[in-house]
Order: sequence, then structure tokens, then C-alpha cells
Amino acid sequence: MKNSIKNYQVATGLDREVDEQLSEYPEFVRKLLARRGVDTKEKAYAFLNPNYDEQVHDPFLIKDMDKAVMRILLAIKNEEKIIIYSDYDHDGIPGGVILHDFFKKIGYKHFSNYIPHRHLEGYGLHIKAIEEFAKSGATLLITVDCGISDYDQVERANELGIDMIITDHHLTPEILPKAFAILNSKQPGDTYPYDMLCGSGVAFKLVQGLVARGDFNLVVGWEKWLLDLVALGTVADMVPLQGENRALAHYGLQVMRKSPRIGLTKLLRKMKMRQDSITEDDIGFMLAPRINAASRMGEPALAFDMLSTSDEVVADRVTGALEKLNDERKGVVASMVKEIKHILEKREVSSKLPAIIVMGNPLWRPGLLGLTANTVMESFGRPVFLWGRGGGEDLKGSCRSDGDIDIVALMASVDREVIIEYGGHKMAGGFSVSHEKIHLLESSLIEKYELHRSSNQDKKEIILDDKLLLEQVNWNTYGLIERLAPFGMDNPKPTFLFEGIRVSAMKRFGKVANHLELSFQNENGKKIVAIGFFMNEESFGIFPIEVGSKINLVATLEKSTFRNFPELRLRIIDVVI
Repeated sequence: MKNSIKNYQVATGLDREVDEQLSEYPEFVRKLLARRGVDTKEKAYAFLNPNYDEQVHDPFLIKDMDKAVMRILLAIKNEEKIIIYSDYDHDGIPGGVILHDFFKKIGYKHFSNYIPHRHLEGYGLHIKAIEEFAKSGATLLITVDCGISDYDQVERANELGIDMIITDHHLTPEILPKAFAILNSKQPGDTYPYDMLCGSGVAFKLVQGLVARGDFNLVVGWEKWLLDLVALGTVADMVPLQGENRALAHYGLQVMRKSPRIGLTKLLRKMKMRQDSITEDDIGFMLAPRINAASRMGEPALAFDMLSTSDEVVADRVTGALEKLNDERKGVVASMVKEIKHILEKREVSSKLPAIIVMGNPLWRPGLLGLTANTVMESFGRPVFLWGRGGGEDLKGSCRSDGDIDIVALMASVDREVIIEYGGHKMAGGFSVSHEKIHLLESSLIEKYELHRSSNQDKKEIILDDKLLLEQVNWNTYGLIERLAPFGMDNPKPTFLFEGIRVSAMKRFGKVANHLELSFQNENGKKIVAIGFFMNEESFGIFPIEVGSKINLVATLEKSTFRNFPELRLRIIDVVI
């Protein structure tokens, strides 16, 4: 089935051997497991029964963990000044709080956290900051979620007498920085059995090592209370939710539901969310955007304070400020999207839209371009590159793919005089362009796009997990689906096709009526609600939806606890023909 942009197919039946291997589970569950590569009895048991002791590995299997732990224990013994330097996003900030909480718990006072400013400094280590640390007497610097590519910065730290311990999870460069220790299981020679931890996960492994080797008189298992932060980083940073990450996210969500963090509990109340039933969706759609909003709007310390404070007054102040910043962020992004759509719609009237949308404005904040690019991509069904002016000399941008092309491979093929730096993954990335070459960006991308796309003219099929009837939208079905949670990368939320269902009611909702609610009735007359955020009846590239019309709906099942009222509903993905 297709709409004007995507091609959907329902998954085929189970292989006989896999069906036999998974025979102890209901057919519906067998299909979902097999679709996620869980195709044996042993894999299924491990997947459906996360086990901390069996699936969370020994931290000392990570290369350099012994060195890192011994150096930090020596610093603690000698009362050295320690700097924790973390990235400013939804992975780096929780990771920084993990180390903050550890040092605070053991009563160590000679440490401080540093988060670079997204717009004024940008990603990674900065020599000026390192020089200031040296002036302040720091002798040990621990990075979180950054540093693996910062060769020159580490050299400068070494010159100034600062030992560097890098904790990171990004791909390693050919030449590694000459740090005292590097904790990154992607580095050559590392034999750790899992290499897909997020930045917060690596920081947690370091704390595990410190607790195991140090004499801190802590309650056995105390470090598990930090798993709420690990779950936050793991889910938000979209690392694979299988293997060790699945166990960390599973137990982390359990901790988060009981977490005594006063800032977190106050923020959840402000968002009218129930802490005891928080899910990975709540992290992805509610918590992570607010943490990111802090750095996008130039106030990363607010997110750090929200997660780390034990002071009620501070918690009230920072959670209120975070909500305000998030509202401002939404407003700015909405304004940028509106501006871009207005320009594109005028262009579409006078001529054909190009294969790639490339736009920029020196007034646009680079930190908000990713969100904006994603919305524009979804609206126009093609890759989007947007740029703005950051704190440095070059223009900074973000890009999103429509799934038809590897966005990083495309940027790699463009002349380095045009795109100076780039990074990311197949679906999303960032880049830098010089002022002198910005006029060449659109033509360069379009030229290379046609070459890349020539061997892939057809839209990639999107495989749905199964067909369902409206009668199957019930708590029993949801309970079977929930056994596979938490969902995320490599364990996507199951998607279903509902064929030929009639729309019984339709309305828009939200403060500015920018969300869509469709209602249906099953054969028993029960009302089934489907919602689509930032959608309307004309969002699907086929025809406007009307009350009384029959549609084919692509959707997931979800439980909403908004305003403490549990409701089972469908989340709209698409409408197809």
C-alpha cells in the first residue's frame, strides 16, 4: 500500500523453524519477536526477561577501565581538583549528573561540572576552557559523551599538567587522542562484549568500576539508583535497545518511576504526567526535548540543575524555567517552519520544488535547525538541509533524510571547500559551510543527490508488523505488545495496518488546533480513538480525510496517562491507499 511518499508492506508469515523455536509464545508475540531478529528460544527468553546480573557486563572488561579507576581514586586520595566535562545534550547532561552524584555521595568536594555552550563554544572539548581549568588548579579532567576526536585539545591539557580520562561512545578516529585513559568500547583493541552504550552508559560503567574498587562505605548496589539517568540517555540518544542497553533501559525506567529526584518529580507534575507509569515515549517526547531545549536556547545549566538538585526552591525555579524555555523553543521552531513553508509554497506555485530543500538564514539558531528540518522533511517528503549562524566563523547546519538516501554519504561526496565538516548517521546529520561557499551548497547537494539516487529510484518499502482489526484494539493486545518494551532503535514500536475503517468523527485539538483526532467504531460499537500530533486531515499526501470516509490507517497502540486518566488509543503514523 502506498501514499504519495511511502510504500508500506505487511510482514510475511513466520518461517517454520522460527515458529517452532518460539512455540511457547502466542502467535502474535512470535511474529513481533521474529521481526526483531529474536528467532530462537534462548534469544526470546533473554529478550523478554531482562536480567541485570546476567546482561550488565563487568566494567573492567572495557579497555583502560583499570587505569581510569586507579587515577580517579588517586585524585580522591590526594584531594585533587577534578573537572567533569560533559556534552550539552540529552545524553551528555545525564552522564555528567551520574558522575556528579557519585562524587557527592562519597562526600568529595573538590570537583565541578562543566557544560560547554552550544552556540558560543559548540560540540567537544575547547582549548580555552582547558586553559581556564589549568589556571584554577585542576589536574584531572573527565569527559562525558565527547572528547574521542579532540586530539589537539588533549595535547594542550597534557602540556598544562591535566590528565585526561575520555569517556565517549562515538566512532573513533584513526589517530586517538593521547589521553591518560580512554573508555570507549569502539576503540581498537577493546574486548568489551557490547559496543553500543550511550555516553551516559559509559559514565555509569565508570561509576560501577569506582564503586567496585573504592572503599566508600556505600550500601551494596547504591549505584543502581543512577540507572534513571542511564535510561534517559539510552532512550533519548537512540542507541540500539537490545543487549545490555535493553537491560539498562528496562531497569532504569523502573528506577525513574520511583526516583526521589525532586527536580524530575516537579517537572513531571508540571507536565501532568504520572511518575509511576513513565515510559520510553515519555522520555523521548517529553523529557528529552526539555533537556535539549535548555542548551538549544542557551541555558544548559537548567537541565543539569533539574536532574542534580536536592533543593526544593532550586527545583521549582529550574523546572519553571525549563517549561518556559521549551515553550519558547516551540514558538521559534514553529515560526521558522512557517517561514520556510511560505517560501516553498510560493516556489512550488511558480516552479517545481528541487529534489533537496536547502535553505538558510543568518538569524536562525543552529541548535533549532534539526527540529525544523525534521518537520519540513515530513511535510514535503524530501531531504532537507538548513543552515544558520552559530558562535564561530562558519555557518552551521542540520539535515534530515526522507529515508531515500544516506544523508552522511551524500555530504561526504560534496567538495570539502563547500561542506567543511559533517557528521551524523543515515537519517540525520550536521554540517559546517564557509560564508564564501554558501551559494554553492544547494547546487552541489542536488548534483550529488542525483548520482547517489540513480541506483535507488524506488522508495524503500516500509514493513509493518501485522494487520489488526479494530476489535483487537484492547488491553489484552496492548499487554502482549508491552512485553517487548522498552522500544527504540533496533526494537521499534510495533506498527499495524487497519484496513477499510470508517471515520466516525474528526477534530483538531491542542492550544492552536495543530493536532488531529480521528474516531472509529468497532463492530461492538465501541469508540476507538486515533491521534496524530502536528497532523491535520490534509497531512497524508492523498486526499483530505472526511467524516464517513473509509481509510487504511497505519498506527501503533499506546497507553496515555495524561491527567492521570489511563486510555488505550492509536497513534497515527500514516493514511495509505
